[in-house]
Amino acid sequence: MEDVLSIRDVDKTYQLGKLSVPVLKNINISIKHGEFVAIMGPSGSGKTTLMNLIGCLDRPSSGKIFIDNVDTSDLNDMELARIRGKKIGFVFQTFNLIARFDSFKNVELPMIYQDIPKAQRKARAKELLKQFGLGDRMNHKPPELSGGQRQRVAIARSLVNNPGILLADEPTGNLDTRTGEEIMDIFKTLNSEGMTIVMVTHEHDIGQMCHRIIRIRDGMTI
Repeated sequence: MEDVLSIRDVDKTYQLGKLSVPVLKNINISIKHGEFVAIMGPSGSGKTTLMNLIGCLDRPSSGKIFIDNVDTSDLNDMELARIRGKKIGFVFQTFNLIARFDSFKNVELPMIYQDIPKAQRKARAKELLKQFGLGDRMNHKPPELSGGQRQRVAIARSLVNNPGILLADEPTGNLDTRTGEEIMDIFKTLNSEGMTIVMVTHEHDIGQMCHRIIRIRDGMTI
């Protein structure tokens, strides 16, 4: 099976004034289509930085990152945005929903940026919200939803453009144990349907639910 993601000799260093702060060092990772991978490590190990590089939200200082055999390292900002919009879905610990928008509008929004026709947007948003048991919460705003409901809205939003890769950064971190397991059940179902999922977590039991664990310490894989 082909790699959907290939990270080759990647370093990431941040410049803080005259100070160079190395965060990732010589990262080499391959992830195949349909894998469910956890990235684990202590706080400050570089997990989120790695996720930002995979998601084309940041650029490596050196090395190459390939998504579907496309070298993203040399793409311009517009090309990176196009890959983010079409190939990658994001789910965050803090949900990142817009508080003044209801569930329907939050899910619809990424499709507006992709110039998808209005009728198609509305049908897709309704379909996904119903799929995740939120048919009666479409007109509720985030403050009116439970944590689990907010995360399901966020997952629905991440899937609207049919991405091949889902990136989840501590998706159960703000949820109680039972709700976290419900969210993991959603991820497992999506994965069984062919979705490639890469998830950052510090929770051992959550990591064990994935197919494979990549461990990072001090900016290096171990």
